[in-house]
Parts: sequence; structure tokens; C-alpha cells
Amino acid sequence: MEMLWTWLLSFFFILTLLCILGYQLVCLVDLEYDYINPYDSSSRINSVIVPEFIVQGVSCFILLIAQHWFMLFVALPRLYYNVNL
Repeated sequence: MEMLWTWLLSFFFILTLLCILGYQLVCLVDLEYDYINPYDSSSRINSVIVPEFIVQGVSCFILLIAQHWFMLFVALPRLYYNVNL
């Protein structure tokens, strides 16, 4: 049962990350077609960067606690990049 909860949590964290990335892409497309100015686009994208980093870190922590090593090693390079920003 523990493994089921781990996979469900991972699924919802990945779904959250995909939604955040989709929002960022929509903001960039709006910027490309001149629907919003660059200042508004950057402020919208910057408002979701910290939550994205937090979700990524919590996801890696859950994978570490659950001892899913392969998925953790796949996610670690992105976490390392986020920490170095």
C-alpha cells in the first residue's frame, strides 16, 4: 500500500510540474504574438518559478524516502540545476 501512495504522490507532483510548464509556455506564446508586453510575461513566469522548484525538491525527497533510486537519479540533474540557480 505504501508503494501505491508513493506512485500517486509522484504522479500528482509530475502533473503539477506539467501544468506549471504549460502555463509558462502559454505566457511565452502570448508574448510571441504580442498579446502581452515583456514585463507582464516575465512577472507571470517569475511568479511560478519558486513553486516549481519546491515541487521538484519535494518530489525528489519523496523518491529518496521511498527508495526509488532509478527515478531519483533521473530527477537529480534537474534538481541540481534548480539549486544552482
